[in-house]
Amino acid sequence: MAQRSVVTYGNPFLKRRASEITEIDDSVKKLAEEMFETLDRSRGVGLAAPQVGVPLRLIVLSIPSDDGTRWKCAIVNPELVSKNGRITSEEGCLSVPGVYEDITRAEEVEVKGLDLEGKEMRVKGKGLLAKAVQHEIDHINGILIVDRLSAIKRHVLQKRLRKLEESSKGSRAQR
Repeated sequence: MAQRSVVTYGNPFLKRRASEITEIDDSVKKLAEEMFETLDRSRGVGLAAPQVGVPLRLIVLSIPSDDGTRWKCAIVNPELVSKNGRITSEEGCLSVPGVYEDITRAEEVEVKGLDLEGKEMRVKGKGLLAKAVQHEIDHINGILIVDRLSAIKRHVLQKRLRKLEESSKGSRAQR
């Protein structure tokens, strides 16, 4: 199966709101498969279509279980239905490599969307699943983890973020 390249910080594509998926056809299913492959290769827990250069509202999740397996799920047009509690924990992002910061999110969430067969689905979760779902929904809304940091924290990261922007511009120029 094909893998895709992950779009990195500085690419304006990551700041755009993704479009609704109006039809779940073979191209959407293939995209989900490629996203899972990319996610597995990157050893991440979640990936949104904009992170691989596709402006659609599709996320994939691969959450490790206590028994060593991974719970995998693709959600088309995901929407947060409810959220409870607040928790602050370290978060990283495949599109912002090398940056790990404390982010405050809801501790528990419920999300609705469609599965890859077009059937309505709901996912409830807490802990890593809740964090990953919120993180990926942020991506399809054009929000990055650095947008959730205080101005002071962004200022501290400014040099590192500038380097990521420069490398992102260089990789776009090579295409």
